[in-house]
Amino acid sequence: MRLEQLECLCEIVKQGLSVSGAAAALHSAQPAVSRQLRALERELGADLFIRNHKRLVGITAPGEVVIAAAQRMLAEAGNMRKVVRDSVAVQSGTLVVATTHTQARHALPTVVQRFAARYPEVELTLRQGNPAAVADMVRAGDADLAIASETPVRRPELVMLPAHRLERIVLTPPRHPLLARPRLTLERLAAHPIITYDEAFVGRSRVLRAFHAKGLKPRIVLSAIDTDVIKTHVEMGLGVAIVARMAYDAKRDRGLRAIEASHLFEPNMIYVTLRRGSYLRRYALDFIQWFAPHLRHEIVTQALRGQAGARSAAG
Repeated sequence: MRLEQLECLCEIVKQGLSVSGAAAALHSAQPAVSRQLRALERELGADLFIRNHKRLVGITAPGEVVIAAAQRMLAEAGNMRKVVRDSVAVQSGTLVVATTHTQARHALPTVVQRFAARYPEVELTLRQGNPAAVADMVRAGDADLAIASETPVRRPELVMLPAHRLERIVLTPPRHPLLARPRLTLERLAAHPIITYDEAFVGRSRVLRAFHAKGLKPRIVLSAIDTDVIKTHVEMGLGVAIVARMAYDAKRDRGLRAIEASHLFEPNMIYVTLRRGSYLRRYALDFIQWFAPHLRHEIVTQALRGQAGARSAAG
């Protein structure tokens, strides 16, 4: 049994049981991937997939067990490679951070700048998506870590470390009626068309819950995952926006005004999400600590090993 066979097996699953998709992802030929799979099945003495002629249409019971074991073995093999690289090439490598637009645009630039200065030979990649999508990137091994608000469903294979609280503000055009009174209320806010984040963000459900608790039904005229898109439409007069406080910069956003709304809505927590049992290189640990100083190296590594003390320290 070889790692190449396990890689083919796991990639086929990742590509929705598509052998051609796995071959493309592995930069290999489809017949070569098929041969690797057949050789693995012969060695194990069992079919791992249900077939309809030559098409894979499902996973057998033994296949479920073997695939789970193969995923663990590949993860450990990846950890070993990272351990070795840390000892022989400390300053070089790659780091993939999956995050939302708000974090990438407003929270991470100073961290990225510091990282680039400290580790100029490390290739840093930022991949954007909604909170569920970036967590899935980590779970699938397509990202080393994710930075985003919480997801509706927590997966046991992921470790989520609380990093920051995310408070909200309301953005309006200049001279908007909401600016006339000092303290905003939900009743006054509900009288205006509202722009906010897409349904994929947990924060949106918390915003709606606050209105519903008061018996109010807000009129949402636009949803988006990109804060800059939201702000553009506020400037155009489409409505007022409920966004993260960090998304507003008074110097840059001169066509907007901000009203404090943290007293109206429950805050979100921003998490650093990692794959349980993974090994993070020194520069990845530095990136996390520069983003959230309380997440020291030892806290993160203990959390990845599943130690209870680390969870309480991180919280």
